[in-house]
Order: sequence, then C-alpha cells, then structure tokens
Amino acid sequence: MDKNRKSWITPFLKQCFVTASVGSNIVGHGSVIGYTAILLPQLNMPGSQFTLDLVSASWIASILGITQLIGSFITPPIMERYGRKVAHFFVIVPSLVGWFIITMATNFEVMLTARILQGLSLGMLSPLRSVLIGEYTSPKNRGAFLTTVSLSQSFGIFFVHLVGSFLSWQNTALICAFFPFTSLVMTIYSPESPSFLVAKGRHEECRQVFRWLRGDEEDDELEEMINGRIMFEKGKILQNYNRKRNRLREIMSTIQKKEFHKPIILMLHANVLVNFAGGTTMSSYSTFIIEAVMGPEVNAHFWMVFLGAQRLVSNALAVLAINKFKRRTMMIATGGLSIFMQFSLAAYVYLKQQGSLPYDSLWVPALLINLKYFAVAIGMLPLPNVISGEVFPLEYRSIGGTISLGSFSATCFLVLKTFTASVESIGMHGVYMVYGAVITYCMIIIWILLPETKGKTLQQIEDEFRGHPLAPAELEARLSLQSDPIVMYKRKMSERKHSVPII
Repeated sequence: MDKNRKSWITPFLKQCFVTASVGSNIVGHGSVIGYTAILLPQLNMPGSQFTLDLVSASWIASILGITQLIGSFITPPIMERYGRKVAHFFVIVPSLVGWFIITMATNFEVMLTARILQGLSLGMLSPLRSVLIGEYTSPKNRGAFLTTVSLSQSFGIFFVHLVGSFLSWQNTALICAFFPFTSLVMTIYSPESPSFLVAKGRHEECRQVFRWLRGDEEDDELEEMINGRIMFEKGKILQNYNRKRNRLREIMSTIQKKEFHKPIILMLHANVLVNFAGGTTMSSYSTFIIEAVMGPEVNAHFWMVFLGAQRLVSNALAVLAINKFKRRTMMIATGGLSIFMQFSLAAYVYLKQQGSLPYDSLWVPALLINLKYFAVAIGMLPLPNVISGEVFPLEYRSIGGTISLGSFSATCFLVLKTFTASVESIGMHGVYMVYGAVITYCMIIIWILLPETKGKTLQQIEDEFRGHPLAPAELEARLSLQSDPIVMYKRKMSERKHSVPII
C-alpha cells in the first residue's frame, strides 16, 4: 500500500512542490507591490484610522525600490555559506512579519517599517528565486518552471487588488500573510539544493537529494556536477597564486570592450523603459490613475481588478509570444504601441480637461488604458528580463546583472516617489507626455543597440556586440581560459543561476 502511494509522487510532482514553495512567496511579493493601490485610497476615506499626506504616501509606495536593492546584496553570502533552504527562510520572515505589522499599524512610521521589511524580502528573493528553481528542477522542465516567476507575481498583484476591493486594508494584509506562511511550511519540507550539497563536499547527500528530485534518469548531470566541483577544487589548489596583474588596467580594458559596455547601456535603458512604461505606477496607484483618466464617477475598483486580470492573462500570452516571435521585433512593436498609447492618453486627458473633445464616451479611455497596459504586460515587462539573460557574456554576467538590478531599483524608486507630486505639478496629461518622451528616447537607444537574440548562442550574440568574431589569437586565449576548471565551473553555475527582478 505504501509503495503504491509513493509511486504517485513522481519526480515531476516533487519539482512542482519545491517550485510552488518559491512561487507562493513570489505571489506574496506581488501582493506587496500591489498593496498600496488599495491601502492609500482607504486611508484617505473619512473615518480612517490615520491619514497620509502626499509625501508620506509616496514613501509608502516607493520605499520598495531602495530596500529591494539593499536586500539583493544580503542573500548571496547567506545562500553560499548556509544553503539555499536557510536563505529562503531568511527571505520569508521579513515579509511575514511585515504583513502582521501592517495589520496593527496606527501611524505612518509603523507602516513604513513594515514596508521596509517587505522591500528587503522582495530584494532578497531576487537573486535566490531562479537559483532555487534552476537547481531543483530538470532541464526539460526548467524553462516552464521559470516562467512561473512572472505569472506568480502578476497573480499576487491581481489577488491583492481583488481582495482589497471588498475588505479593509487590515483584513487584506492578514489574508496576504497566508502566502509567505504557506511558503514557510513548504520550505520546511523541501530538501537542500543538490548544487549546495556538492559545493560543501557532501556528495552522498547530494546524490540522495538529486535522485529524490529527478529520479534515476539524469545521473549523467549528477556525475558531471560532482566531477566538475572536484575539478574546481583541484584547480583552486593548483592555481598560481604568484600571478600578478594590474587590476586597474584590466578593469579599464574590460570597460572599453563593446561586448561589455553595450549590453550594460542597453539594459540601463531597458530598465528605465520598464518603469516609465506604466506597469510600476499602475501596480501601486491603480485607482488614482483610473479616476484621473476615466473620471471620478467610474467604479475604480472594478477597473483595477479588470486591469489586473488583463495583466495576468497578458503575461501568460507573453510566454507563448516570446517563444514564437523574434525578440527585437516584439520589443519594437510593443514599445511603439506603448509610446502611441502614452501620447494618446495625454491628448485625451488634456482635451477632456479643456472641454475640447468632439466626442467622448467611457469606452474611449477604457480602450486607451487597456491597450496601454496590454503593451506593457505582453512586452515591456517580460521582454527585458528575457533579453538580460541573453545579452551579457558569461564572464561579465555577474557584474552586468548587478548594474542592471541597481538601475532597475533606482528607477523604480524614482518613478513611484515622484509620481503623485508630478501629477499635482503638471497634471496627468503632463506626466503622460514626460513618460512618453522618456520611453521614446529609450526605444531609440534599444533600436540602435539591441541585436536579434532569438535562436542565437551566447557566443554569437557576444560577437554581434563586438562587431566581429574573435580573432585567432583571442580565440586561442579564450579556449585556453575556458580549459581552466575554475572558469569552466563558474561559467556553468552562472548559466543556471542568472536572475533579474520583475515588477
């Protein structure tokens, strides 16, 4: 009886379980991102427990941008020293505590403290989530499991908007605490990562966990991972420690390489594009934007939930579209649609305020705002995350990913912190004009720098940024470097671990 019962728990289901433990936490983080859209309007209602001015409200919404950047530097040393499982516990606790603090908040300072904790948790998960999924799952399923990251976060935003439309902000926070709590329980019953176990020399434990997760059909990858780590350790011991290099000259030489600085410039503009395209502000200021564009008489909560559902469906469609269409073509097409919608909304809001519209009906702003966020959800949000995993050469991926994360967090903070003040200063139409100009500039840079990456190897993409293939001498030096067991092992781990944030 016991054997029959266990036979139903296939390796695939076990991989689903450990992925779900991460996914539940990501859903909670999506709820954190979208929470201010239902919190801030309720705090402005008569009889609210406490109120916030515009500056305080902007801090509640934007503090995630700074704290997630800080959090992203906390996790790597924890997961390298104590393991992925322990690191995940460290990620979950601040989010869980933050939700409970929110339920008891009676002033701005307490609420801000809770948001700081949740922002740290959001940032701490950024470098860990794809590591966990990548190391726990089989290569044949890994791509599908990794797509659950953006879908889980979109579902979290949709969920908090839906629940917050019917319940108080305190009760909504209490329900949202269910997601990190579920993740905590599932993590307790999840094993440690095989990659961490082999890195610590615990080879037998690694074999047991690997076979528990994967079955007996992928032993080749298991032995390759163990042998690769053994060669890595031997390479460290035999490494020539007397080798001296001029570090400053090496850094300057690296910066001057087109295959290094072009992808970084590209991703800096892509991250600015993501945040100014509107997905970030819509997650945090949904009802405010809807009332400003569609009019105060509309049911803002209905349209908030509707747009959240549209984002969820569009993210799912994006998975299919990204696999089918060329990256560059899709980026330019959705970017062009987003720019057109920005300026169309600016014109609509301005003409409506001036009373100069020749024709007006609710379907007009509804269509404009839906097309705008369709372009954002199907292209502007997911594509930069896909592209960033393809444009950085493996040896520069770590530093490139760090710079990319920093630019994303800084821009996210800037947009959320200044949004309400900008609307007060130049009006919603002015904000749309400024944002439209910014993303137009970013799209021009992306159009110039972005090569087509779909179906190309990392080496081919690197050669395209460089402008020419490696010269014979460079190729020989590269092959010599790649034969170094330390470099080989680090490259292999880099291919599996790369991760970028999604908001």
